[in-house]
Amino acid sequence: MPSFLPLFLFSLIILLPIYLFLSTTRKSPKNTPPGSFGIPFIGQSLSLLWAMRANTADEWIAARARRYGAVSKLSLFGTPTVFIYGQAANRFVFSGDGNKLSNQQTDSVRMVLGDRCLLELVGEDHKRIRNALSSFLKPDSLRNYIGKMEEEVLMHLRMHWHGKNNLKVLPLMKTLTFNIICSLLFGVERGAVRDTLVLYFQEMIDGIWSIPLNLPFTRFNRSLKASAKVKKMLSHLISEKRAQLAAGASSHQDLITCLLTSHDSQLVSDDEIIHNVMLIMVAGHDTSSVLITFMVRVLANHPEIHAAVLVEQEGIKKGGALLTWEDLGKMKYTWRVAMETLRMFTPLYGGFRKTLEDIEYQGYTIPKGWQILWVSGMTHMDDSIFPEPSKFDPGRFENPAGVPPYTYIPFGGGARICPGYEFAKIETLITIRYLVTHFTWKLCCNDNRFRRDPMPVPTQGLPIQIMPRKELALTA
Repeated sequence: MPSFLPLFLFSLIILLPIYLFLSTTRKSPKNTPPGSFGIPFIGQSLSLLWAMRANTADEWIAARARRYGAVSKLSLFGTPTVFIYGQAANRFVFSGDGNKLSNQQTDSVRMVLGDRCLLELVGEDHKRIRNALSSFLKPDSLRNYIGKMEEEVLMHLRMHWHGKNNLKVLPLMKTLTFNIICSLLFGVERGAVRDTLVLYFQEMIDGIWSIPLNLPFTRFNRSLKASAKVKKMLSHLISEKRAQLAAGASSHQDLITCLLTSHDSQLVSDDEIIHNVMLIMVAGHDTSSVLITFMVRVLANHPEIHAAVLVEQEGIKKGGALLTWEDLGKMKYTWRVAMETLRMFTPLYGGFRKTLEDIEYQGYTIPKGWQILWVSGMTHMDDSIFPEPSKFDPGRFENPAGVPPYTYIPFGGGARICPGYEFAKIETLITIRYLVTHFTWKLCCNDNRFRRDPMPVPTQGLPIQIMPRKELALTA
């Protein structure tokens, strides 16, 4: 039997693209947007991924827009896709009819995270799960977890920053955000379980955006295997949480216990809990770590902005007490710096929707079952919306209401805005506060380029030299 394996794999590689190409091109409706599907099955997936990793994705997208206009078709990750951009496109994506347009992601994302997460659900299912998640993620609930998050930040600084001279920011921020997720979402403290979970998690996200070719030598195959291990661990954790709740434990320890005891708990299945915890796990880990990392780079490159953030933070006197919700509300300038960082270095380059029926858009037909790709940077870097878009200017957000709707979309928009927005905001503000009040730093690498994989990754993980600002005990 083993002697037939190479022949089988060769035949699969040759025949599968042909089958998929024929299945996606037959009976194609007329009046679809201009463009080409490219190489069968592969399409433009590799060229886009290469452009993202080389930090030329904006040029790749702009060249496509010049060639085909505001609407064009292509093939990404094995699926026919229509690319749209601009304020009208963002409005169409984020305020569209949920019965016609689904928030479904690529096959690779869906297969790794599961088909019952918020990205996949529509209509009443989407509303039900979103309401259940909001029982933990809404501001009124999160204010009760500020102290726990602050303790994680302080412990991280003691372990990884205090007493050090040189370090790389991005890997450390990924460590910090994962520890916060483990603590607040799962109630998993430091130890063997958390260490095992982080290994599986890293393997899982390495192939989450890839061509969904499930063969032994692919990143996607390794990602699927790691995903199965994470799901198994979360299933065991749910059983443990149920037992703890039955023994009288608090129903607000973490996200899982909140989901198990929410008003809709009888309607939320274990699969839905697992898939949505994994979604928030991925989103919270990547977006927050990237945002904080690029804020560190911005503050190093703009001393005047660093000084203004420091003045604001030192004006919030605590005398050793933990931060409060009111303290976070005073960090207005710090958050404007974060918003401008998100505009210029948006963690999520774009996203996908899926048509549930034939849709008419700008005179073209987008057939049922096709993907729609939107890209945030097309409006974030539009000089008609944000003058001098390459200039870093936190003042753009002094009056957020003055920013045209559906042009600033790092967290999405409308009913589909990211439910973890406030979680990310609190995490960012607390971390930046303690970084600027305890340390000063300078970049060890003058290369300001970055690549996307698919999140933005600064050169060498952003190496910096740090100096203690003053001798302060990092205690809660």
